[in-house]
Amino acid sequence: MKPKSLLEIADFYRKLGYRGTRLREAIQQDEDYQDILKKRAIELKNKFKITPDEKKRYVLSLDDDYEILAKCKQLEKMNLTKEDTEFIEFIKTQLEFDYRKGMIDRVNQLLKKYGK
Repeated sequence: MKPKSLLEIADFYRKLGYRGTRLREAIQQDEDYQDILKKRAIELKNKFKITPDEKKRYVLSLDDDYEILAKCKQLEKMNLTKEDTEFIEFIKTQLEFDYRKGMIDRVNQLLKKYGK
């Protein structure tokens, strides 16, 4: 009988004593786990209408990541204030692979604004 979820597969390896790096390596090599993971990613991409460019740009490893991006896209279609637009852009930077760059850029803007 094949496992039905990512959690069941991970629990299987945990029961065998796998932890940390060994657990991660085991599930990365598990074909059932990888198949479920790919299907889940496709479902989330379609549900939240994520473009190929967004998929490349952002780390979308959790369901919450997809939801945050979808809600940001929804907000971008609204008539937001300049401050809210900037905040949405900042939120999206936190989904990027190099999320610290967005924080550094924002801190530098504030330093420039307040004269330091």
